[in-house]
Amino acid sequence: MDPFATSHISHDTLLQDLRTLDERDRKATALLLSRVAEVQKRRLFLREGYPSMHAYCIHGLHWCEGTASRRIYGGRTARRFPILFDAIADGRLHLTGVLMLAKHMTSGNVAELVAAATHKSKAEIQQLIAERFPQPDLPEMLQALAPPPIARGGDQHSPENAGAAVPTTCPPAAGPGRQHSPENAAWLTPRPQVTPLAPQRFGLQVTLDQETHDLLRRAQALTSHQVPAGEILPVLKGALRSYVEQLERQKYAATTRAGKVRPCSSKRTIPAAVKRAVRERDGERCAFVSEDGRRCEARTLLEFDHQEPVARGGAATVENVRLVCRAHNQYAAECAFGAEFMERKRSEPRDRARA
Repeated sequence: MDPFATSHISHDTLLQDLRTLDERDRKATALLLSRVAEVQKRRLFLREGYPSMHAYCIHGLHWCEGTASRRIYGGRTARRFPILFDAIADGRLHLTGVLMLAKHMTSGNVAELVAAATHKSKAEIQQLIAERFPQPDLPEMLQALAPPPIARGGDQHSPENAGAAVPTTCPPAAGPGRQHSPENAAWLTPRPQVTPLAPQRFGLQVTLDQETHDLLRRAQALTSHQVPAGEILPVLKGALRSYVEQLERQKYAATTRAGKVRPCSSKRTIPAAVKRAVRERDGERCAFVSEDGRRCEARTLLEFDHQEPVARGGAATVENVRLVCRAHNQYAAECAFGAEFMERKRSEPRDRARA
């Protein structure tokens, strides 16, 4: 039987298989890191004809540069603090978390850090680091950027190759591979970043187009009496506050004083009062709850959903309407009308556009 065939597996069995394989993978990762660290300690890569452990991992084991850097540094860190092997094996801490916490770990705080980071995501660990090891505020800076370098054929530093070359959580590799460090590759993968620096303090890095730059400068000029130093933060905060208020009025009918309730011309139209009540009840978070009682944590792509579909007589009332993410909205529709029917409905606009 093909071990990769899955169509015959039931839902419950498929989920159980995934959990079992995940458990094995965690233990295998911990073992692999211990072997990587021991091979590096014994310098066995020299016997195999490679000048460094990094070269051996790339050319001997055929790992990509990013995987090699992550596993070498992770193995070396776990060798210093063996508690990390157990934390990775039992799923308390993932390898990315180990790399993020490595430079802050000491023999005196490693157990506490592992406990604090247990089952936390990358973003949550970033916040943990900012709280435990705060950094100073970033200086405000607005400068013109040089045009990106022209990528040459086969150039290992081209933007297309840069994304997979260096993981952002890895330290600079030692020796000849140092040019792959995140610090030197930062210009290769420019992307918006919001990084926790300290409790309630965040660093923002973003590239502006000309129009946004001009709008920012115009806003600074218009607020120059209130913000004489020309600081960007008060201007950005004021602009975001106004924009959020506008979006809340559009999406949730937010208002400081509600008017009279007007009858809706369509059964699918949700009255403003219902939107406001549902938003407050659901807390601007997906209200879908699984069979075992787990509520979805999504706070983006939220949509109003009729629990009893309009096509089946469902009304736009506070009791029947809920906030759900787009994925769970479509999932609820598939449960109600069937996956094939919903796929046909979703494909109709695409078919009309092609026609």
